[in-house]
Amino acid sequence: MNENTILLDAPIQRGETKIETIQLRRPGAGELRGLKLADVLQLDVDAAIKLLPRLSMPALTEEEAKRLDPADLLQCATVVAGFLLKKSEQPASPSPAA
Repeated sequence: MNENTILLDAPIQRGETKIETIQLRRPGAGELRGLKLADVLQLDVDAAIKLLPRLSMPALTEEEAKRLDPADLLQCATVVAGFLLKKSEQPASPSPAA
């Protein structure tokens, strides 16, 4: 599984569909509009709830983001905060076993 894919501890029920994983993508500057970068980096709950619907696949609604399990929200916010780091500042990904 990709490091930007979150396996939810508490899947989201959307009608008859159960969302068990969310894939997050790197935001563009426009998707950060209206948010303080410091809030995103500090894993601020309100910032995460506003930003996740803009970056998630499948696209979450803001209401679904509000209902995320706290552990799932933290994991999503951590991945998103990592997108704001320069590549040279990002932790190295573990190498696949040979």
